[in-house]
Amino acid sequence: MLLCRYYFFICFFLNYLPSMNLLLVEDEPNVVSVVVRGLAAEGFNVSVAPDGTTGEKMALSNNFDLIILDIMLPGINGLELCKIIKKEKSNVPIIMLTALGTTENVVNGLDNGADDYLIKPFKFAELFARIRMLLRRYNGASSPDQIINIGSLQINLTAKSVKRGDTEVTLTATEYRLLEFMAKNKSKILSRIDILENVWDIDFNLGTNVVDVYVNYLRKKIDKNSDQKLIHTAVGLGYVLKEV
Repeated sequence: MLLCRYYFFICFFLNYLPSMNLLLVEDEPNVVSVVVRGLAAEGFNVSVAPDGTTGEKMALSNNFDLIILDIMLPGINGLELCKIIKKEKSNVPIIMLTALGTTENVVNGLDNGADDYLIKPFKFAELFARIRMLLRRYNGASSPDQIINIGSLQINLTAKSVKRGDTEVTLTATEYRLLEFMAKNKSKILSRIDILENVWDIDFNLGTNVVDVYVNYLRKKIDKNSDQKLIHTAVGLGYVLKEV
């Protein structure tokens, strides 16, 4: 029964998002082989770039629905390439692949605009789950001009823009997702696990301090120049976005 439900879900998903075009920028033949075979079997069209320079040309000259990008690449490295792509095509989701799983490397990838990351070696099922999640997120419909106001903070969910008073606040993709999740749950204490599961939509390594790092990023951008602080720590419990 569960297998049947999974089959129908996959069929529905692929029919709803037909002929999705993905770009894989990866120089390891074994990884390329596994990913291309797996994604092709799921109905995706996959193009491959073996280095960062080729990846840049392909990403900017074609319309891809999602990009999978290794960090360690010949030519332009993955972090720099991610930044270049997001500057030109901010609406294209990017998954970073890395053999370096430290908090610093994860944060570097996300801070350069990546929407998610995977640590090598990984299982194809996990990659496929993250691809589905990002495509749902980027292709989901939003209500026109849906806005959340918390004090002088204004979050436009449609435009994915943020203002504090009259000042535009520039956020990375991950910072924005974190702020949006907290805003949708304003005045509610959110544990680190709540945030990990909803902002990254994946079972993170709970030994990392990625949540704390990104909350601090938000504080510097949202609260730093304002007398009214909106992001608060609930000691031993988590974080909350609210007016005091």
